[in-house]
Amino acid sequence: MSSLTAEREALRRRLLGRPRTAQEKLWAWLGPAIITVIGGVLRFWELGRPHQLVFDETYYVKQGWSMMQYGYEMKPTQAVQDGKAADSLFTMGNWQQGVYGTEADFIVHPPLGKWLIGAGEWIFGIDNSIGWRFAVALMGTLAIYLTGRAAWHLFRSPLLAIIASLLMAFEGQEFVMSRTGILDIIVMFWALAAFVALLADRERTRGILADKVARMKIEGTWTEDKAAWSGPFLGLRPWRWVAGLCIGLDLATKWSGGFFLVFFGLMTVWWDLGARRAVGSRHWISGTIFKDALPAMVFMIPVALATYLATWWGWFASKDAWGRNWAANNPADKDSGLSADSSLFGWMPDSMRSLWHYHQEMYTSAASIVSPHNWESNPWSWMIQSRPTLFFAEWPNRGAEGCEVAKCAKVINPIGTPLIWWLGTIALVVLIFHWVLKRDWRAPAILAGIAAAWLPWFSYQERTIFTFYSVAFAPYVVLAVVFVLGLLLGAPDASAQRRKRGMIAVGAIVVACVAMFVFFWPIYTAQVIPHSHWQARMWLPSWS
Repeated sequence: MSSLTAEREALRRRLLGRPRTAQEKLWAWLGPAIITVIGGVLRFWELGRPHQLVFDETYYVKQGWSMMQYGYEMKPTQAVQDGKAADSLFTMGNWQQGVYGTEADFIVHPPLGKWLIGAGEWIFGIDNSIGWRFAVALMGTLAIYLTGRAAWHLFRSPLLAIIASLLMAFEGQEFVMSRTGILDIIVMFWALAAFVALLADRERTRGILADKVARMKIEGTWTEDKAAWSGPFLGLRPWRWVAGLCIGLDLATKWSGGFFLVFFGLMTVWWDLGARRAVGSRHWISGTIFKDALPAMVFMIPVALATYLATWWGWFASKDAWGRNWAANNPADKDSGLSADSSLFGWMPDSMRSLWHYHQEMYTSAASIVSPHNWESNPWSWMIQSRPTLFFAEWPNRGAEGCEVAKCAKVINPIGTPLIWWLGTIALVVLIFHWVLKRDWRAPAILAGIAAAWLPWFSYQERTIFTFYSVAFAPYVVLAVVFVLGLLLGAPDASAQRRKRGMIAVGAIVVACVAMFVFFWPIYTAQVIPHSHWQARMWLPSWS
């Protein structure tokens, strides 16, 4: 082995750990893929059931079809808004008979999620409820595979990657949200895709760093050239562009996706700091700032913003979308501060001024959603899933819909698989311990995903918010559990007896999680069951 090869391999081991075998890499791909197929079958099984608009589908499914027909959201007629007539007309495919009025509607969420939902409706037809949910079911299924890939990058273990995909496939809240035509599973998907892209960037660029530093050391320029003390430039980093694209798509679904740009951006720069320090760069802080952090800002943020703006193409192309002509009716000749009608924005095209005004109204309206709701919840309760939202409920009597007792229940309740979330709650403490005291880079990476989707909601205590928002960080809860399961399993070089005990413990936990999913299956899929069976599944007082 040449000195260059030896130096390169030593640095790669320091930065990335031991090389994985071809068999390990194969199973890290094949195992999650097989689990994804199983999870997809479960998600697409009777996807069109019930053929009724479930919870907020009454908004997003109609808005999705409006995007297909008009390019923007149309306002329902007042008669429809006051009752359920629109839902009945829509489920029968009679959307032209009074569902939409003649005015554009003001909507507080960006358009991408509704474009995706509308695409499924266009493929399958508006009278087919599979079309209402196809896009979210597809993205919820693909998230199973992405969770496995994230686990592979984090743990470099095909077994833990398979377990991560398995837990995600049988995570109840993610399952239900994958079968409901609303936006939150889309928010989760794009953020997870960005997370995996950044993990791939970490692996790729650490390999490049090892190769370049090894060559510099062999050539003698590592110590002689002071400019090299900060470490080499690592190239354009295309995976970061992918991450920026995904976060832009996330932001274009719901603004809450923007928090991932902040947390993930800090996370990836933190990794660069560690890498440059690990190879012995004398000026590793300045090297990271000028060669990693600033280029990341220059590429990721513009890509994310450009992607976000591109999703508004239907609004830009229209003449009658809500607020489209606001700038023409409000010339920029007033000096009223940093508002869309200020002279400070006079240089902007009317379309951009109108869009900026729309965004001001969106923010004001979203912040004012404070009306009480029977199923609202506080973010403090999300990790233990103590207040899941009742999405759908009917109570058939004997003889109706196959009910064989006096009273039955037909409900959809997105309860997260309790054992996954409860273990995830414990895992938060374990992760903080390993981050602070053991400096394990994987712990803050997982915590960043949870923090980005959870912590911001604590500043909106007055808003009407729901437990199912936590689906945005469900993949990272799964990864937190897998982190703990990896500790139970033991290191690869542990004794055979230690590994055997670990396998038994891990296997028992995974089986228990799947069993809990099966237990809640009837209320995940609106099966008609005796009312007493529904009550037996709702053992916490707030669930009854």
